Amino acid sequence: MPEPQVTIEQALKSCSKTLVTSDSAKLDCEILLLKVLNDSYQTQHTKTWLMTWPEKILTVKQNQQFSHYLTLRSEGMPVAYITGEQDFWTLTLSVTPATLIPRPETELLVECALEKISNIGEQCILDLGTGSGAIALAIAAQRSNVQVLASDFSQQALDIAKNNAQKNAQQLHLDHVSFCQSHWFENIPEQQFDVIVSNPPYIAENDPQLDENVSKYEPLSALHSGNEGLDDILEIVKHCHSYLKSGGWILFEHGYEQAGAVQGILKKYGFSQISTVNDLNHLPRVTMAQKQY
Repeated sequence: MPEPQVTIEQALKSCSKTLVTSDSAKLDCEILLLKVLNDSYQTQHTKTWLMTWPEKILTVKQNQQFSHYLTLRSEGMPVAYITGEQDFWTLTLSVTPATLIPRPETELLVECALEKISNIGEQCILDLGTGSGAIALAIAAQRSNVQVLASDFSQQALDIAKNNAQKNAQQLHLDHVSFCQSHWFENIPEQQFDVIVSNPPYIAENDPQLDENVSKYEPLSALHSGNEGLDDILEIVKHCHSYLKSGGWILFEHGYEQAGAVQGILKKYGFSQISTVNDLNHLPRVTMAQKQY
């Protein structure tokens, strides 16, 4: 007996009921169905296209693939890992379980870094723990006058970051980004940077507030940092002085309960002009400080 025909409208309605545990079920369904259709037709349909052609019938293969994606999502797999992509800033980034999925909150770190980077004159920027390359590439896309060095301990993550640079290079001219495999400053060339930026691991081990699906699917090495979540920030601050120019800035993303502790670390190691900026949820998210002249 042939399988019943399913339209786009029917598929979207039924899948919203399947993803009852997702707080973004409708959006998840749209993204996953577009993934199926775009892969099938080698096109770039949009959500507008879905709304314009709700009566279009899915092929059996398309419906089966869509069902498979829904099963993965219902089990908790992030949509970005299913599609292999995540939008960040002006970029579309490839992501895999070897990298964290870039979050919207991290765009605040980019904004704060850009405020410290002049449009005039050549400057050098270091992104520690680049992951998918999100921060480094977003900064480079906005500042053609800077040399950006992106580092990561994971060679897998670094390969993804390099791929993302190539993927976005033609549109955004990212030939002023280079990459280095390094555990923090271990293999960083001996030079001084105008700005050091980092979204390091900052979640305490055994943190009960960590989402179960985050710990299940995303790399724990990019999440956990000691009993209080501050080990890596402390390590970076302790060793950053010789890599930062006088008057240069260092900026961190951190947990919303860690601003006071991060400020304390920076003060202990001689930084000035220490301040914290809140994210769109009014939670303290980015702390920055200046190396004294």
